[in-house]
Amino acid sequence: MDSALLISKTQLVLVVLLPLLGSILAGLFGRQIGRAGAHTVTILGVAVSCALSVHVLWQLLHGAPVFNENLYTWMQVGDISVNVGFLVDKLTAMMMVVVTFVSLLVHIYTIGYMAEDDGYQRFFSYISLFTFSMLMLVMSNNFMQLFFGWEAVGLVSYLLIGFWFKRPTAVFANLKAFLVNRVGDFGFLLGIAGVLLWLGTLDYGTAFANADAIRGASVEILPGHAWSVATVICICLFIGAMGKSAQVPLHVWLPDSMEGPTPISALIHAATMVTAGIFMVARMSPLFELSETALNFILFIGATTAFWTGLIGMVQNDIKRVVAYSTLSQLGYMTVALGVSAYSAAVYHLMTHAFFKALLFLGAGSVIIGMHHEQDMTKMGGLRKYMPITHLTMWIGTLALVGTPFFSGFYSKDTIIEAAAEHAQTHAGWIAQYANWAVLLGAFVTSFYSFRLLYLTFFGEERFRHAHASHGAHDHETHSEPDHHHGPVEPHESPWVVTLPLALLAIPALLVGFFTAGPMLFGTDVLGHVKQVPYFAGAIQVLEQNDVMAKLAEEFHGPVAFALHGFLAPAFWLALVGFLLATLLYLVKPQLRTGITRALALPIRVLERKFYMDDLWIGGLAGGSLKLGKASSEIDAGLIDGIVNGSARLVGTLAAMIRRVQTGYLYHYAFAMILGLVALLAMARYYWQ
Repeated sequence: MDSALLISKTQLVLVVLLPLLGSILAGLFGRQIGRAGAHTVTILGVAVSCALSVHVLWQLLHGAPVFNENLYTWMQVGDISVNVGFLVDKLTAMMMVVVTFVSLLVHIYTIGYMAEDDGYQRFFSYISLFTFSMLMLVMSNNFMQLFFGWEAVGLVSYLLIGFWFKRPTAVFANLKAFLVNRVGDFGFLLGIAGVLLWLGTLDYGTAFANADAIRGASVEILPGHAWSVATVICICLFIGAMGKSAQVPLHVWLPDSMEGPTPISALIHAATMVTAGIFMVARMSPLFELSETALNFILFIGATTAFWTGLIGMVQNDIKRVVAYSTLSQLGYMTVALGVSAYSAAVYHLMTHAFFKALLFLGAGSVIIGMHHEQDMTKMGGLRKYMPITHLTMWIGTLALVGTPFFSGFYSKDTIIEAAAEHAQTHAGWIAQYANWAVLLGAFVTSFYSFRLLYLTFFGEERFRHAHASHGAHDHETHSEPDHHHGPVEPHESPWVVTLPLALLAIPALLVGFFTAGPMLFGTDVLGHVKQVPYFAGAIQVLEQNDVMAKLAEEFHGPVAFALHGFLAPAFWLALVGFLLATLLYLVKPQLRTGITRALALPIRVLERKFYMDDLWIGGLAGGSLKLGKASSEIDAGLIDGIVNGSARLVGTLAAMIRRVQTGYLYHYAFAMILGLVALLAMARYYWQ
């Protein structure tokens, strides 16, 4: 084989370590190298990493063998070794390109967005460190390194969400994210422990090769109740994904994470970190295929997240929170795809979603800059003539998000909807039907809140002329301290370092689906004419009876035919209804909203309270834990300390009494001896009789 096609170890090490090097230089030597030096070293490191990642993908597409090699043995305990190594196949290479490309654009965008922030160098250090952590996660070839990357992205996410640490809301949000993720990570750690216990290895390849060893095996977690070993392992692993990928009920941290600067919303909460759970389940497909129960659990959670969190986005007025709830909903779509064994559709939607959702987040940030840090959409309106580039690119991102035929989001999202429908036809049970309806109705919900955002922001009356923007703790974005701006806002287009990433993200949001759907989803060439080896062959394993993608591939006749058929699909018509309703209520006759809001006051209140999930977590579980802790403290202080302190007091009292007997006078001791002798004689006489 041509040596140029062989993936080198050095190349992969550079992909990972260059962002880490940039992070170290910007973080530890930020004052010495200055602002320009900080963004130069981090952008250069991520840019070279991105170029090398693209080259790795090119090599694999042209016949390079999969790279699976351990670089370093960290620990050896008996037959179990813990290594640092890389598994680079087409699934990994796709993730590497997505992570580094989006990260590169976010780095460039940050130059303009954080230009006035005091923590400029620190921010660049954090986002470059995050890139390193995410690359370690997706390139790992064993569970221990996966867990390292998993926890590292969580740690950096904590640092970034609370980047403006002087704001109480940011501190609360990062603590909330950290604690909720710990709940999921506890399950994830149990799943890894299960793999080690029953498969005897932490290496992916060995674990997947030995997966049949747990087929049919059972374990009694509770006496008398046998559980499938595969089900236990997979559900525990997926609980980790529920935390990281923000699935109901562990989703509550993601909307609050919008307290961090907008660039990290795009990098972490749209394109990379929140998709780590989706990637992990797809990577573990040989294990998940062993448990239909686990797949049904995944399907139910994904469907619930896809539909119900989207409903919350319909009533949000904060521009970033609308996009955040959109992210939750789309992560639910990916999870539905995992639940119906359409792993390739899940990671394909992960890829397309990364582009158009990063575009929407960065576009929202551009609006915030242009509006002098205002985030409330009810105080915007009419911005399209002031911010033409942002307006156009957000239209592209929105059309991709709602699944408009020929846009990238259509090819991935519609495939998931079709896969859920195919699954519902071949599988009995209410969960399959529930998931099918959830993703269908989700198309309407997505369309409504997406066009609502566009109309409130870019169309209609220029409401910012009647409102004074105040830079309080809630809507302040680019300063460490509130910077009050009084008087009418005069919007403006963002600088080129902000609009250039928007333009570059708009290109794949528009085109990537058309050129990659055939090869990546259906095992054909770009135009759907020639059958070839599926892109994810070898990286993803699906049982024949679960392979819905193979059935969909039989009906695929190229991206043009697929898109044209999309105009006739129920999802398109539901999205069209959402578009028309949003147009009516927010553009044509906004006065109708008053009556509808009054009539639907109760469900709107429920949605504004986010189905009371925050009340459950904060007031219920967290509050209940605090009350339990206080009660335990009172028991400890009253009962336990009472027993301990009471024992000490009793000993002290007895000692004081006995101490009085020791007078030091000889005649007292002689008298006591006589009394003792009389007592002994009396006792002796009693017993002798």
